[in-house]
Amino acid sequence: MTDQVWITGIGLVSSLGEGPEAHRAALAGGQPVVDEAGFAPFPIHPLPALDLDRQIPKKGDQRQMEPWQRLGTYAAGLAIDHAGARGLVSDMHLIVAAGGGERDTALDEAICAEIAALPPEEGARLLNERLAGGLRPTLFLAQLSNLLAGNISIVHGVTGSSRTFMGEESAAADAVRIAAARLTEGRAKGGAHIALVGGAYVAGRWDMLLLYAASGQLWRGPWAPVAARQAAGGGLVTGSAAAFLVLETESHARARGATGIARLGPVRTAAARRRGADSAEAAAAALAQGLPLRPGYAVISGATGAAVPTGAEAGFLAGLREAGPAQGPVRQTADLIGHAVEAAFPANLALGALAVQAGEAPQALVTGFGAWRGEALALMEAI
Repeated sequence: MTDQVWITGIGLVSSLGEGPEAHRAALAGGQPVVDEAGFAPFPIHPLPALDLDRQIPKKGDQRQMEPWQRLGTYAAGLAIDHAGARGLVSDMHLIVAAGGGERDTALDEAICAEIAALPPEEGARLLNERLAGGLRPTLFLAQLSNLLAGNISIVHGVTGSSRTFMGEESAAADAVRIAAARLTEGRAKGGAHIALVGGAYVAGRWDMLLLYAASGQLWRGPWAPVAARQAAGGGLVTGSAAAFLVLETESHARARGATGIARLGPVRTAAARRRGADSAEAAAAALAQGLPLRPGYAVISGATGAAVPTGAEAGFLAGLREAGPAQGPVRQTADLIGHAVEAAFPANLALGALAVQAGEAPQALVTGFGAWRGEALALMEAI
């Protein structure tokens, strides 16, 4: 590593609101915003009201985006503004963590109603016919995951290299890891040393809720914090959120007079099979080897609430307490903003950066244990 990486801009939107101050206040004792009725029996953390015109001024651009794309594009603009980097977008690298596009639930419901009373062979034939004739050809283009990056490029003029990663929580962790590695190794295009990285997720989607429910991972009934859910068998409460970070080499930031929010230390990722000895807890313990933890470090926990990974994270943190320096407070951010899948890790990095900037701890260890697969650790330090 030839240069350190600073976070110089944060674009953060969640059910708590937008921007660093709203989330800094929530860390100091805020209350979650929950919708228990709109998608019952599954509680979610909903989107806040946003003035999209502030970051996406053209109505035509807004209309052609799906909600998660609008949310991500909005948060990306917030990050660029927070970093004072509007004049640097032509050299800015862009790495996005994205999921799939939204389904046409009205069409899905109509097809299901038609085939419900048919024999299986007729139902299969009708399904193919309706999907072939009912979906607009342009819908497939609107669902492409890399369109979030495309919209950020169009709306905000970010025209450095562009990459989109898929893979739920792991996509975001690897996006941050690779962005930081490219900057510190000095391989950035044209001598630029600045990147925009993040993701977005909208929880109010029946298609995603039903997918998670089918795997038995969603929490049903009144909202409860992660600890209470874990004690009752576990379950996700998903949250609508977008988080983008402007990452910048220290030398580049100092040269332009930028103020760093926090230093991004090591970012490490793994993908345990979660069977036998190859467990999430073991993978995280291996990632933690050699991390320069200092006494009193805080933990910004990405615990999802899903039973197995949340239990694995608890075991991992207990092991750190026993073997390492004194551990400070542990904050489970899903209690405040829910689990935001592709946006979860960058959102937790943002919260960790705000915590160390405020002097709450010398360091923040940010964890990410994916609901199904993927482990990640990152260390934030005060500048």
